[in-house]
Amino acid sequence: MEVYTVTVATGTSEYSGTNNYIFVTLVGEKGESERTLLDNPGLDFCRGAVDQYKVTSPSPLGSLLLVRLEKQRYWVEDNWFCRYVTVEPPGEDQVLIFPCYRWLIGDVKMEIREGTAKTLRDDSIPQLLAHRKTELQERQMTYRWITWSPGVPRCIDAKTEADLPQDVRFDNEKRSDFEHSLHYALLELSLKKLAIRFGKSWNDMDDFKRIFWKLRSPIAEYCMEHWKEDWFFGYQCMNGSNPRMIQRCKKLPENFPVTPDMVQSSMALRTNLDKELKAGNIFLLDYAIMDGIPTNTIRGKPQYIAAPLCLLYQHPDDGLIPIAIQLEQTPGLDAPIFLPKDPPLAWLLAKMWVRHSEFQVFQLLSHLLRTHLIIEVFCVATLRQLPAVHPIYKVVSTGGDGLLILAQREYKVLTYRSLQPCNDFADRGVSQLRNYFYREHGLMLWEAIHSFVSGMVNLYYQSDSDVQEDLELQAWIRDISLEGFTELPSFGLPSKLCTREELSTLLSVAIFTSSAQHAATNNGQFDWCAWVPNTPCTMRHPPPRDKDAVTMEMIMATLPDVSQSCVQMAITWHLGRAQPDAIPLGQYTEEHFTERRAQELIDRFRGELKEIEGLILNQNEGLELQYLFLLPSRVENSITI
Repeated sequence: MEVYTVTVATGTSEYSGTNNYIFVTLVGEKGESERTLLDNPGLDFCRGAVDQYKVTSPSPLGSLLLVRLEKQRYWVEDNWFCRYVTVEPPGEDQVLIFPCYRWLIGDVKMEIREGTAKTLRDDSIPQLLAHRKTELQERQMTYRWITWSPGVPRCIDAKTEADLPQDVRFDNEKRSDFEHSLHYALLELSLKKLAIRFGKSWNDMDDFKRIFWKLRSPIAEYCMEHWKEDWFFGYQCMNGSNPRMIQRCKKLPENFPVTPDMVQSSMALRTNLDKELKAGNIFLLDYAIMDGIPTNTIRGKPQYIAAPLCLLYQHPDDGLIPIAIQLEQTPGLDAPIFLPKDPPLAWLLAKMWVRHSEFQVFQLLSHLLRTHLIIEVFCVATLRQLPAVHPIYKVVSTGGDGLLILAQREYKVLTYRSLQPCNDFADRGVSQLRNYFYREHGLMLWEAIHSFVSGMVNLYYQSDSDVQEDLELQAWIRDISLEGFTELPSFGLPSKLCTREELSTLLSVAIFTSSAQHAATNNGQFDWCAWVPNTPCTMRHPPPRDKDAVTMEMIMATLPDVSQSCVQMAITWHLGRAQPDAIPLGQYTEEHFTERRAQELIDRFRGELKEIEGLILNQNEGLELQYLFLLPSRVENSITI
């Protein structure tokens, strides 16, 4: 009689434990063990428990292939989350680890494999090949593609979170915290509505301070003090919530007729616009994508949008500053060019309109489309095409009408190249911008991620031909390219992977986008938007056409009213706040890799992130306005909100 020591770990989140019957069967090359009820004195499978059992077999099983788990109801149905199972064969020093990290729901059987990552070519035993095939068949029935709307990336077939399989939902603590946070923010909102007149305009700028109650942040308060200053406007173009909109301007757009005389007063001594264009010190924000977008209506009142062009100059002393703004794409008498030398209120309102466009673009395009929707494609394809034992599965696992039209426009011009930071910065011509902390920190994280991923890829693929011959991997890239990113002939992502470098870059894009890029666009939205005049969510009057007609009364009537301001503050706090259960980049609660060499690569990655952490902290030491959104300890290893 052979006796195996089996350890079973239950999940640590709320309701992970179960009082149902759990059975285990060990499956080896030479046969199966007895089907064993796991039952120790006292309670088994409590939340966070690690329970040990003895499982017997009438004869040696040989190399263990699978662990079969079965759950049966006891009185009432009680789901169970299994983290992992370990098996210590008799007479051997080694302990085999079988990662699970899945829910067992209902009376169900589940077979899990030993944790060593293997591509399809690494498997030759018929039982293991059949297991891979069956796992993918089941996943493809569970995780299905659906077109939510034409012209945007396809997504998982689920209308609400309740429609998702249990394995990919928020855990209970996450859901409770999310709901509590929203209720707290809305309570703040309701109190403010009671204390301040509902639906009315503010009287003056100082009135906006009345909604700065408990929901505050150092950057938001700094913003409140400096938002009118031109250098601060330029700083946000580089390091705010939409840091990849700015681009070098080599030649003025034909529809933006700025003359050198217009902006000469903004230039440094002994230079002019033409010289600075050639020197690479002129930059552009172009919101052409907003042109002609249908406007929204709130409580029966129309809201307004603009499609601004904003010229900026990297001044040798004052930093990046705006020097000309046109609020429409078509120049003319009704679309004047606003300048810093104009009446102060006219220049201020013009900058507000640019920041209003910024709010729309960063929330919908930079945040939602270019992180959430893109990463959903990778997630669905991974669940459909890669079994849990595949090394790439393990790598990835460690990580209104007008609005829809706007998303569709951006999606049409979305490119795979723009998702790669090195190419993105080069293509936008911003490599020489000073104090562009998003670029500096983003490139450090990209290099660390790419180095880590390349190490993993080279560990499991010895040559480019190994990549080409991995049928599961090729099915995965086809699912991403042809199913997820449909209707994108210019996207630039091939439907076949030919080299290890191509695979490493693709995986780096997925990890960087879901971690660093999401942090850059999401985590600071309360900081930059809580002071509503700095980044207004809506505008209640059309853009001004007469510079001399701008008054404070016009500005207050244009900015969001009391109710809209409260909503903006509450929602941006709710979405941008630090998540209490955040798992930083490089840290993994689920240990999918069991091999020593893979774990060494993970440890090295963590070491590089620690070095980056120190560099960023040293760079920010003593700065009144600190850029810490890409501090590795504050970057989540995946999108969780």
